[in-house]
Amino acid sequence: MTKKVLISTGGSGGHVVPAITIYNHLKHTHETLISTDIRGLKYLEKNYKAVIINTPKLNNYLLLPFSVLKILFLTVKSFFLLKKNNISILISTGGYMSLPICLAAKILGINTFLIEPNMVLGRANKFFLNFSKKLICYSKNLINLPYGINHKLTTIKPLIRKEYYETSVFKKNDNLFTIIIIGGSQGAKIFDELLNKSFVSIAEKVSIKIIHQTSEKNINFLKNFYSQKNIENKVFSFDHNFNEILKQGDLCITRAGASSLAELSLLNIPFVAIPLPSSKDNHQYENARYYKEQDCCWVIDQKNFDDQKFEKLLLKLTNKSQDYMTKKNNLQKLNYQNTWNNVNQKILKIINEN
Repeated sequence: MTKKVLISTGGSGGHVVPAITIYNHLKHTHETLISTDIRGLKYLEKNYKAVIINTPKLNNYLLLPFSVLKILFLTVKSFFLLKKNNISILISTGGYMSLPICLAAKILGINTFLIEPNMVLGRANKFFLNFSKKLICYSKNLINLPYGINHKLTTIKPLIRKEYYETSVFKKNDNLFTIIIIGGSQGAKIFDELLNKSFVSIAEKVSIKIIHQTSEKNINFLKNFYSQKNIENKVFSFDHNFNEILKQGDLCITRAGASSLAELSLLNIPFVAIPLPSSKDNHQYENARYYKEQDCCWVIDQKNFDDQKFEKLLLKLTNKSQDYMTKKNNLQKLNYQNTWNNVNQKILKIINEN
């Protein structure tokens, strides 16, 4: 009998991308369903069966009583959802969005698997650790892992969408050094207002092309800015075929979300990470540090950002210096034997263990 699986996700792409990837790993062997909040819907294409569980945040103390009541209501809704669909396995990608469905799964005695894509254990995953069967993550050196839980921890290669494994090599028809900036679809002030000025300085010395992801409201401003400075550019907010855009890059400047770094790593694109200083438990810095320790990237502290040092680094990298080539070679070594099939077999083995 086919086991029925529900994957709980929502919020940012950092939660939804691993959920999509898990869904595609399991869809041929299990009957699979996804639950998400409203925010997570924009990352899901129409072919995914999605149920809305719109969990409120608990960080507004004035609305706390209302939020607690809503979570209780959503837990009851989740209880009947799991029961009606005869779900035997719950997979949660973490975040406060998972609270009602994980509580309902605990009540029903459903096997729960937690996914932790970051190098720091998230608070929701930490809360549900004792109720879970396995914690699936990318490194044994997970920060904030409670004592005595090691037996539940199992590691896999990062969850990367199948199309990234199938991305063909990009053949350039120009000599432009292409820099990709991933500010996220919400944008990032430092990426939109500081880095672009450095690119103007670089463009005076080297021929470059800029591909810049930003928020919808900043697209026209950045397009006009680069065009006025005679810098070839592509500016956009969100693209489902992001792998086709990424493969054009010689270098990427990015935040340090786990999925973004894993995708860049697989595509063998050296990157400069500028972690978001306000990320919970400083998890973005820890994500970047994992790659830095393996000499696969450069990490810049946003709080101490120095535009002159940044420009000096970029200028060196546009010449594909020895340091640049070392990072590129190390990324290739890091992804040795990282294939969709190998990851698929590992996931199926974990999920099907008695």
